[in-house]
Amino acid sequence: MERTARAASTPTPEPLAAMSPGSFPALQVAALLDGVPRQRGPVTAPLPRTTAPDLRLRPWRLLPALRLRPWRLLPTPTGTPVTFTYTAILALTSLFASYAGSGLMYALYQDSSTDVAHLLRTPVFVLLASALWIAGGLLSPYALAFVLVLTALERRIGGARAILVFLTGHVLATLATEVPVGLAVLVGHLPDTSLHRLDYGISFGVAASIGALSGVLPPWLRWPLLALVGYDLIEDLIAFEDPMTNWGHLISLGIGTALWPLVRRWYREQSPAALVPAAPVSAAPVPAA
Repeated sequence: MERTARAASTPTPEPLAAMSPGSFPALQVAALLDGVPRQRGPVTAPLPRTTAPDLRLRPWRLLPALRLRPWRLLPTPTGTPVTFTYTAILALTSLFASYAGSGLMYALYQDSSTDVAHLLRTPVFVLLASALWIAGGLLSPYALAFVLVLTALERRIGGARAILVFLTGHVLATLATEVPVGLAVLVGHLPDTSLHRLDYGISFGVAASIGALSGVLPPWLRWPLLALVGYDLIEDLIAFEDPMTNWGHLISLGIGTALWPLVRRWYREQSPAALVPAAPVSAAPVPAA
């Protein structure tokens, strides 16, 4: 009877829907939620699922260095306007030299020559005018080297800076070879005819551009290029056919390599994304529910 009486006196609980939200005691609410599993600690978003690359169908996506674009080796009016314009001028002067008479061309070469006599009278004019001719014409190896090297250099550091490198090698190597000739004539070691020796062309500027370009190339291409060009220039010097010009080529190549710190800084300014690695992207934590 006691058990039945106590059970009868126990109040019948109200339905949950009929109770107001504020009528739940805290302990009863906690007891109702005991069956819900809790999340412990921060939850990170799942990483995207990666699949193995399809080497059979698209191998060029994994080897970007092998995606050759041969048209970028040549100058274009929009991509490399400075090299394109300079190449057009050299092509015109070379075509003119191939059709003009020998007497006229000798007079033009003499007026543009950076010999000691002209350097003393009109240094700025002859230093610029001598770079408008290609010794040997369009079939000269330096003509092809000019197009390829100056195009690559302009794409990496800009047109104005590429021409500055070219002219630096052209001017400094010319002075480094002609000033000793003038001093040798002054002290009597060379005849006076050495003061009027023909000296024109773009070879000094091309050699300096090759040296500068090698500084922004990857090592696997930089050192073979320097070794090949250096070996060819030393071989010409050993042949002793034109020692002054051969020494000028070696000097201009050294000038180009000496410009590596400046050229690399220009390269970083021109294309910073090519040298600065991208920061890794980490998954942002999702706050716990």
